[in-house]
Amino acid sequence: MNAQVSPLAVEDLVMAYDEAPVIDGLDLAVERGSFTVIVGPNGCGKSTLLRALARTMRPRAGRVLLDGAPIAGMRGKEVARRVALLPQSPIAPEAITVGDLVARGRYPHQGLLRQWSPDDARAVAAALEATETVELRERLVSSLSGGQRQRVWLAMALAQETEVLLLDEPTTFLDIAHQYEVLSLCSRLHAEGRTLVAVLHDLNQAARYATHLVVMRDGQVVAQGRPAEVITAELVESVFGLPARIVPDPVTATPLVVPAVS
Repeated sequence: MNAQVSPLAVEDLVMAYDEAPVIDGLDLAVERGSFTVIVGPNGCGKSTLLRALARTMRPRAGRVLLDGAPIAGMRGKEVARRVALLPQSPIAPEAITVGDLVARGRYPHQGLLRQWSPDDARAVAAALEATETVELRERLVSSLSGGQRQRVWLAMALAQETEVLLLDEPTTFLDIAHQYEVLSLCSRLHAEGRTLVAVLHDLNQAARYATHLVVMRDGQVVAQGRPAEVITAELVESVFGLPARIVPDPVTATPLVVPAVS
């Protein structure tokens, strides 16, 4: 695939749930091989943008492009072989084991003439290995802790073997240790060559893990670039309404937002 062509992009995107647009005329191109993190206040359109990129929500106007071609004209399985989505708070079917759930990630690669194959078995095994969930394979998903469950859902997305992985608030409802566990796993996946696009709420986590930061407000992109270039005290106060100081993270040297309030 041409590295100069963005794997995912939107042009003049308009997204709406009722009459009032949530996103109105947005342009964005995801850099191939990046770990792009989208941040912004509640209701700014972050998750809506991700749903447009995943083709789980239809735009009111504008275009979503996958490798330079309109995604709207593509078959569902074709998209699913190239883009995987980890949605917010996914719900597993009743009484399903980890192995069976992860195997569902192979559905886009199957059809009437191609059922379960050695390639499918290899992909599932690799996904379980990558997420350190091999020992959970026979467990019921319902019996897992929140951190384990999130790693299993990520394994299902990995089993799709897509270049692009979309993650909608992957750390929601996790305790602090499991949040960093999941984000460290995402960072390793990015280092292995995948393009990741994630929505996060925590600015400091975004600054630590993102190679490219997209800041949204009121359905528009107001800043984007490397975290060190984007995160300033002025931006944090104007976008989030929070007076803050920006200091180097003592572990990673990435920007660390320290609230300047008592």
